[in-house]
Amino acid sequence: MLLRKGSNIKLIKGNEGSKIKQYFNPENTQNGINYSIAQFSLEPGKKTNLHKLRSSEIYYILERNARLKVDEYIFQLEKDDSVFIRPNSAQCIENIGSRSLKFLFIVEPSWNPDVEILLE
Repeated sequence: MLLRKGSNIKLIKGNEGSKIKQYFNPENTQNGINYSIAQFSLEPGKKTNLHKLRSSEIYYILERNARLKVDEYIFQLEKDDSVFIRPNSAQCIENIGSRSLKFLFIVEPSWNPDVEILLE
């Protein structure tokens, strides 16, 4: 068993005003898993860069509201909504609320820089 306390996880600052806490991935579980799970925070009015992942991804909204663009589709998301995103889908998420958006994202196989392609 491996316990990861959120208060002990190093916060990573992203380019678009985001904050990321990487909870589990193959490296910190001695390759016990093939996926990664992280918490993502995004400030009001900010959005992630349009990108594609070679991996599949699941978003689970923890707090607030968001607009998610996946290829030509746009989804309005709120607390407790989740969405599965197929590999190689062009995507970005935007915080449409007045407070910080928080969501979990699960990437399988695990996220690493080689699986992400920035489109803007």
